[in-house]
Amino acid sequence: MKHIVKDWLVSAEGDLLLIQEIVTKENLTHLSAFHAQQAIEKSFKAIVEEFELGFIKTHSLETLYNQVKQIYQSRIELDSLILLDQLYIDSRYPGEMGLLPDGKPTVVESEGFFDLARSIYKEAESICTLGTKPVGATTKTPPEENSKSM
Repeated sequence: MKHIVKDWLVSAEGDLLLIQEIVTKENLTHLSAFHAQQAIEKSFKAIVEEFELGFIKTHSLETLYNQVKQIYQSRIELDSLILLDQLYIDSRYPGEMGLLPDGKPTVVESEGFFDLARSIYKEAESICTLGTKPVGATTKTPPEENSKSM
């Protein structure tokens, strides 16, 4: 496993540990969602780096998932990723606080985001530890100037 890949996974694990501490606190559900988005983003970026899938200067989970889905072959509901992307963007600005159309995520929604982030992290860690891509998966080699990650 490449050093940068390990760094992405350690950072994602930190987000998961934080979520574990706050996931059932009703006043912090928007922060649980924010860190779930972060854990998933970092897990996907670990896969991108490990398999040299190209340029990764994005925060979009949907974009990252599309970049890694040949390697990360478990099915993910895109709606969940899109929702987390929206919560991530909104939570970065004080007036929005990571809101869904009906307000902050509920504890149940927050727990669902945590479960999703944890499962994506575990699979990304497994894939990167093995360092082998599934049969039929392709690797793109990025141009030299695009090989830097965020």
